Amino acid sequence: MNTIHERLLHLTRRQFFGTSGLSCGSMAMAMMGASAFAKGEGEKREHPALEGFPHHKPKAKAIIYLHMNGGPSQIDTWDYKPKLVDHFGKNLPDSIRLGQRLTTMTSGQAKFPVAPSKYKFVQSGKCGIWANPELMPFTSKLVDELAVVKTVHTNAINHDPACTFVMTGSEVPGKPSIGSWLSYGLGSENNDLPAFVVFTPRFPAGSNGQAIFTRMWSSGFLPSSYSGVALRSVGDPVLYLRNPDGVTSEDRRRMLDSLSKLNAMTAEQLGDPETRTRMAQYEMAFRMQTSVPELVDLAKERKETLDLYGPEVSKPGSFAHSAIMARRLVERGVRAVQILHRGWDQHGNLPRELGNQCKDTDQPVAALLTDLKRLGLLESTLVVWGGEFGRTVYSQGTLTKETYGRDHHPRNYCMWLAGGGIKPGITYGETDDFSYNPVKDPVHINDLNATILHCLGIYHEKFTFKFQGLDQRLTGVEPATVVKGILA
Repeated sequence: MNTIHERLLHLTRRQFFGTSGLSCGSMAMAMMGASAFAKGEGEKREHPALEGFPHHKPKAKAIIYLHMNGGPSQIDTWDYKPKLVDHFGKNLPDSIRLGQRLTTMTSGQAKFPVAPSKYKFVQSGKCGIWANPELMPFTSKLVDELAVVKTVHTNAINHDPACTFVMTGSEVPGKPSIGSWLSYGLGSENNDLPAFVVFTPRFPAGSNGQAIFTRMWSSGFLPSSYSGVALRSVGDPVLYLRNPDGVTSEDRRRMLDSLSKLNAMTAEQLGDPETRTRMAQYEMAFRMQTSVPELVDLAKERKETLDLYGPEVSKPGSFAHSAIMARRLVERGVRAVQILHRGWDQHGNLPRELGNQCKDTDQPVAALLTDLKRLGLLESTLVVWGGEFGRTVYSQGTLTKETYGRDHHPRNYCMWLAGGGIKPGITYGETDDFSYNPVKDPVHINDLNATILHCLGIYHEKFTFKFQGLDQRLTGVEPATVVKGILA
C-alpha cells in the first residue's frame, strides 16, 4: 500500500491547503499571537482580539443582550398612543395597513378592530418619557438611563426567522450570532471563562413559549470556539465540570497534556483549524472547573444587592438569577452575555400574559441597570432590551376593554438601549397614531446591530469573514447605518 497516496486520497480541500503552507487557520493564529497580550501587566490573553481591533476607542467593553422572545407589545409597553381610545373597536383603516403582510392567524378575520392599551401611561423620570408603571413599576423609574427606539423594523413576520434575523442579521440559518461576532473580533479579558455566555431562564406558566434554537447563539461559519456557552439551570451549570470519582485535578491535567500532544500532531498533519479549536476548548473546560463554581456562588453578594433583584435571585433558572449572573460575568471580563426569556407571544388574553412576563422580568432588569451603575460598570457595558418584532394595534380574537390579543407586527416595534455609548433619557423615532408604521427615523435591525458594534469600537463594514465567496457581515450586504441620534 502506498501510504502517501492513501494520505492524499483522504485529504479534504481545506486539509490540502492547510498542509501546503496556505492555512487560513495558521495565519489567523499568527495574527492572534500579535495581539496576545492584555493591557496592564502583559498577561497573555487566551481570547485575544483580532489584529487591529477595536477599530476605534470603544465606549462599551461588554454587552448584555436581554431578548424577550415572542415579540413584546410596543403599544402596551413603550409606544404610548392616547388617541387610540377614540377608535376602540373600530375597524383599522385600510389606508393604514395598505400593502402590509398579515400572518395566517389574522388574515382571515372579517374585521380588524382597534384595541387601545388598557394601561395608564405616565411621563416618568426627569426626561419625561411615557412609561407604563402598571406593567413595569421598576424599569419605569429608570427611564433617565434609557434610549427607547420606537421605530425598529425587521424583515420577518414569524418567530423562528425573525429571531434568527435579530440575532444574526439574516433569516437564513447558519450565520454567526452577534455574541459570536463580538467574541471573534474582540476576544475576552477573562482567561478562565468563555467570551460569550448564554442563559435561557424559565418563564411563567401559561405563557405561549415559542421554541428557541441554538442558532441564536451559534458561531455559524466562524470557528466553533466562538459559539455561546449556555449555562444550565438544573444540576451543574456546565456538564462534566466535576471530575469522576477517583480522578484528581492532577490526573485530569496529565490527561489533557497527553491529549494536547496528540491533537497537536493531528493539527500539524491535517491543518484543520477545528483541531486547535478543540484543544482550546479542552483547556477552557479545565479552567472552568474552578471559575464556574466561583461564578455561581452568591454567598459573598451583599443582602441589599440580592434584595434588589427580588426573591427569585437565588434560584438557578429564574430570570432574576440569570440577571445577576450577567452582571457577575461582565464584572469578570466576559465580552457578551445573552439572556433569552420566552413567553412574550400574546395572541389572546394579552393583559394577563403580558402582566406575568413583566412581573417575572421587570424588577431584575431594573436591578441589573442599578447594580451595573452602582459598580461603575454601566458606562462600559451596553445593555439591550427587545424582541424579534412587535404586535398589531388590532385585536386578534375577542376584544373587550379588559382583554384582547395581538398578532405579529414587523413594521415597527420598540427596543431600548442603555449604558456604554448610549445617550440616556431619550426616545428616538416616531410612529403613526396606530403604532402601525414608522413616520420618522425608521431603524432597521441591521442599523441597530451596526450601532451596537459601533459602541463596542467596531466599524461594521470593516468587520467581515470570507465565506462562500462573500465577505460576510453581521449587518448583511445591504447598506446599514449607525443610529447616531442615540449615541452619547
